[in-house]
Amino acid sequence: MSARPLIGVSTYLESKASWGVWELPAALLPVGYPRLVQAAGGIAAMLPPDDPSYARSVVTRLDGVVIAGGPDVEPVRYGAEREARTGPPARERDAWELALIEAALESGTPLLGICRGMQLLNVALGGTLIQHLDGHAVGPGVVGTHTVKPVPGTLYESIVPDACADVPTYHHQAVDRLGKNLTVSAYAEDGTVEAIELPSPAWALGVQWHPEMGEDTRVMTALVDSAS
Repeated sequence: MSARPLIGVSTYLESKASWGVWELPAALLPVGYPRLVQAAGGIAAMLPPDDPSYARSVVTRLDGVVIAGGPDVEPVRYGAEREARTGPPARERDAWELALIEAALESGTPLLGICRGMQLLNVALGGTLIQHLDGHAVGPGVVGTHTVKPVPGTLYESIVPDACADVPTYHHQAVDRLGKNLTVSAYAEDGTVEAIELPSPAWALGVQWHPEMGEDTRVMTALVDSAS
């Protein structure tokens, strides 16, 4: 029996979380992420924020990297001023996850960015973000659904060749100017960029939706297969 690929998944860092009788600071990850990795044939390892200088050595021990969803990227990271509807910064996550992305790209380690993770991939390569977008979230804490269409000839289209697919969505920011060498590989019906990727031979894909909130495992399975 072959070893299952080890997939590192970045985590939230919260000042207060509750479970049982406890209310403490916590590094946490919604269970949908490790379950999706497991369903795709991998082993999930949580990667809470750490000193960015350790990112390269961490990535060398992994077969694949997932940058999870979460808070808004601090606008200073892409040379913009904060707008009124942009959330508070998560500076430790920004620094750590940008370092993980850089290390994965340098080493050729398969990389998947989910929602915030896709936005960070774009920012890491010099792109910018739209700080507020209506219509892609139903309401606070409510995951919606919308349709995305793959771009023919892309990595994403090879993974999900459907003419269109309904995906779980919860975001209010999106890609604006594309980062260096990135290609758009899926759009929403309103033209919003929904997936980005780097050209072969890299395996680096970002999706704006939340596959961990749905039942379609194809994107994560493709990452795990590549990590194998």
